[in-house]
Amino acid sequence: MQRVKLFIFGVLLIFVVATSSIYIKYGGGSVDFPNRSSSPAQDWSSVELVANLDTPPGNIAVSERGRIFLSQHPEARPEVKIIELVNGVPLAFPNTEAQSQWHTPLGVRIDQQQRLWILDAGEHGFKSVTLIAYDLTSNKQVHYFEFPSNIMGLGSHANDLQVSQDGKIIYIADASILSTNPGIIIYNVEKQLARRVLSSHHSVIGDKYTPQVQGRVMSIGGIFDIRPGVDSIALDRQNQWLYFAPITEEVMYRISTKALLDQTLSDSDLSEKIEVFGEKTMSDGITIDHQGRLYLSDLENSAIVRMNQQGKLTTLLKDLNLRWPDGFSFGSDGWLYITCSSLQDVIGRSSSNIKEKGPYQVYRFRPDDLQQSDKLAGH
Repeated sequence: MQRVKLFIFGVLLIFVVATSSIYIKYGGGSVDFPNRSSSPAQDWSSVELVANLDTPPGNIAVSERGRIFLSQHPEARPEVKIIELVNGVPLAFPNTEAQSQWHTPLGVRIDQQQRLWILDAGEHGFKSVTLIAYDLTSNKQVHYFEFPSNIMGLGSHANDLQVSQDGKIIYIADASILSTNPGIIIYNVEKQLARRVLSSHHSVIGDKYTPQVQGRVMSIGGIFDIRPGVDSIALDRQNQWLYFAPITEEVMYRISTKALLDQTLSDSDLSEKIEVFGEKTMSDGITIDHQGRLYLSDLENSAIVRMNQQGKLTTLLKDLNLRWPDGFSFGSDGWLYITCSSLQDVIGRSSSNIKEKGPYQVYRFRPDDLQQSDKLAGH
């Protein structure tokens, strides 16, 4: 009997120690992130529904010719991971057979060379983290790279990417939810070489807030808060500045690409090149227009906001239909496409619950002061 009691005590002690360790590392966030939204400048009637999907979308990329590509969010554990919307109907891209090569792809971008880049997080680095490109003229694979473990290792989360105008450099955000060692990856396409910078710098680690989205505090069991590191990244049209921030960070940062590409600069040197651009919302995906204005989601207020070059925020849209606005992509004629991943109804939920909360939407709207002639595809 004494042995049984000692065994039970030992199990309980291990549980308490493990739970406390998880809480110390991942928990303890505040839900009082500053509310920086205001009355929307545009009415919801200006928004068009692009598609209703059975599976939550992740990121989106729209080509110059209007082709629409999506990752289906890996948190929903989809069978078909990359799709093309054809007349609003999701079709496996490039085909059904190709889906088996991916684990958890999320980031998708189209470059000026009309290649679709797909970033596969490899189940948080437990499997291979890869970067694959397809030529959209032929739909054939034209590039493949597997990141070494010292660049994207166990616990990493290759989340989003940006491609330079010449298609030679790719910038990747490693949100590193599990290993809590976020950073930015710089990938040279021609040389097939990757370099990691700013690992665990304060600018890539979010402030200690826990997202609260449409009534759900994003915490699992009260001990693991959903608080990714650097997630949002955007590259300006002149390829001069990379804007970046974690979801729960209060400010948006930027750093010059000249500094990032200078391999003689250490992380310490780079940290001195980082600028605070402005106070932001609790944002997921971001994008940028030809005037250098950033478009950000506001998860907690179901809104889309814009940040000008002076760091001033303007709320463009606000509506409960924006269920966790996630991915952005400009299409042609000034349309801005938005995915709503509804992660508050997905993370930690069963397949039946995810199905019950569907359908999941892709919307588009035209910011009212963008000229229709502005060709913005791929951003």
